Amino acid sequence: EPPELRRTGILFQDDLLFPHLSVGGNLGFGLPAAVKGRAARRARIEEALLAGDLEGFADRDPATLSGGQRARVSLLRLLLSEPRAVLLDEPFSKLDAALRSRFRAFVFDELHKRALPAILATHDHADAMAAGGKVIVLEPPGPT
Repeated sequence: EPPELRRTGILFQDDLLFPHLSVGGNLGFGLPAAVKGRAARRARIEEALLAGDLEGFADRDPATLSGGQRARVSLLRLLLSEPRAVLLDEPFSKLDAALRSRFRAFVFDELHKRALPAILATHDHADAMAAGGKVIVLEPPGPT
């Protein structure tokens, strides 16, 4: 299967939101083309915003959001794309401790609800343990 058909979502440590689009526009970008019609697309976006505790944020400029809000929008966009698997590359590393804990729980709850397989790359032991799955530790090779 070619890579573009594999439907693998990636969540990076940087939110990578499009600055020229509203929050709703960023979320709409993630929707599959199969979601037709303005009303259907808007409904999916509103459902996602509600799930992410961002109700009423559709018309907001991403530059006006807090770090945690931006992180949630990024995750919601990924989930709206209906991935079959998710890669998480240090998605919590830039968040302060309190926000990190809440957002980490939100991410893993959403992935578990959808039964999505995920690979988390992290340097943080607490992040790895919170994922609730198998942990593989990579260490530098020892002396030869």
